[in-house]
Amino acid sequence: MAAMTHDVPVPVASSRLGSGLAFAVASAASFGLSGALAKGLLDSGWSAGAAVTVRVSIGALILMVPAVAALRGRWHLIRTNGLLVVAYGIVAVAGCQLCYFYAVAHMQVGVALLIEYTAPVAVVVWLWLRHGHAPGPLTLVGAGVAAIGLVLLLDLVSGASLSVVGVLWALGAMIGAATYFVLSADEDNGLPPLVLGASGLAVGAICLGLAGLVGVVPMTASTADASYDGTQVAWWVPLVLLGVVTAALAYTTGIAAGRRLGSRLASFIALTEVIAAMFFAWLLLDELPGWLQLAGGVLVLAGVVIVKLGEPRLPEVIELP
Repeated sequence: MAAMTHDVPVPVASSRLGSGLAFAVASAASFGLSGALAKGLLDSGWSAGAAVTVRVSIGALILMVPAVAALRGRWHLIRTNGLLVVAYGIVAVAGCQLCYFYAVAHMQVGVALLIEYTAPVAVVVWLWLRHGHAPGPLTLVGAGVAAIGLVLLLDLVSGASLSVVGVLWALGAMIGAATYFVLSADEDNGLPPLVLGASGLAVGAICLGLAGLVGVVPMTASTADASYDGTQVAWWVPLVLLGVVTAALAYTTGIAAGRRLGSRLASFIALTEVIAAMFFAWLLLDELPGWLQLAGGVLVLAGVVIVKLGEPRLPEVIELP
């Protein structure tokens, strides 16, 4: 079999780009909702480990039935991609979440989040070292603009104290996030997005559950009502939303976005999760961002656009006899 490379037809490329952007924004918005929802639970007596474990478990259960249908009896895909699924579940799901929560226990939340969101830079470096995809000038400029925007968006210009232990945990979260983008964009494994999302969430839930059983992760739950900007809601409402929206929907759309846009562009668009988190924090917790933070959000979007302009055109490989 010989392979010839041609440019992707404009209508096909445009459709793939459009759907990829839509999936990426949906994923970022879904992930961005998790912080505000979790805040109400944590204030009512839930531990971070318990909230994350329930969130991931609900997401896995919801995706299990459609994932089985998507496999259509092709169970060999799970067997042949066993290491990928385990790595996704342990590193990109459980590891990323645990490292981030441990980081915020030792340092300011904004600083920990900023360190985690250096993941797109890690993705660029990985693609460069592993596949020889050297970033172009526009990609580097876009990364710089987005980084400046994040600094303003997270309100770090006033200065923040750093903890070495916290920084190390945050770097672990960054590795988990970068792994998520790289593995989500891999189309060669043949796993449908629903299958990778469901199996990864299941592995993550099992790992978190085991960590709780051995006492590594504190597990504390409460049936007290959760409060959002003075409004009381039953404890199970934010839990269901965490599982359905911020886990099942977020991971599935994120994988779909990565496979249409590539890990580099998808990771930069995911930076808009910070903007979504700020919006939901204002809506649910009455935490209104300042003008500097709004300006930072504009810069993040500008950085994403610049990165897209710097992306090479995707080739299409056509098999010929």
